[in-house]
Amino acid sequence: MLKAVIFDMDGVIIESEPLHHYAYYNMFKDVHVEVSDALYESFTGKSTINVCKEVCDIFKLKETPEYLVSLKRKHFEFVFNNSPDFDLIEGVLNFIKDLHDNGVTLVLGSSATMPSIERIFNRFDLNAYFIAKLSGADLKQSKPHPEIFINSVKASGFKTNECMVIEDSTNGIEAAKGAGVFCIGYDNFHSKNQDYSKADLVIKKFEEINFDKLKQLL
Repeated sequence: MLKAVIFDMDGVIIESEPLHHYAYYNMFKDVHVEVSDALYESFTGKSTINVCKEVCDIFKLKETPEYLVSLKRKHFEFVFNNSPDFDLIEGVLNFIKDLHDNGVTLVLGSSATMPSIERIFNRFDLNAYFIAKLSGADLKQSKPHPEIFINSVKASGFKTNECMVIEDSTNGIEAAKGAGVFCIGYDNFHSKNQDYSKADLVIKKFEEINFDKLKQLL
């Protein structure tokens, strides 16, 4: 029986990929590296610090991963504060309200830092719907490691087979399945070349699902 839904944030709740793309590529420019599309796509779903560690290792940079994180954060904050098009993904707020109104416990399991999570939740008034918010930046392992979803299930207070994850990335789906959780893959237009084959269900719009449909899946 469905008791809890665990949401990723970037690419599931907010249409943030264009903002992250802007911030990452300006950071890459700052440290004089050229990142291919394929390499960039492999970063989807991973925490910023782990992406920056990979970039430092691959390109043998003298700068620290923490310095790259600070550069990326600076560019992200600029575009976050100045982009007129930044908004929730279409249909997701109605879906969140539908689950909440039907007594489903909601948890956030995101690779974003907690300050970024709080910024989004405050901007779009989401705190009333979620009982817990977990940041992968606070964990030792990044997606596709299942640690964040193992912890998210614990935070929900329910059993693994009573929970469901919604993810838009290959790494996130692998993390959810590694934790043994039913996973819906949200095929986001901006999340390029992600593999949804391991998801239990794939959707392209949140209008495709609601509480009545999901409760029949578990």
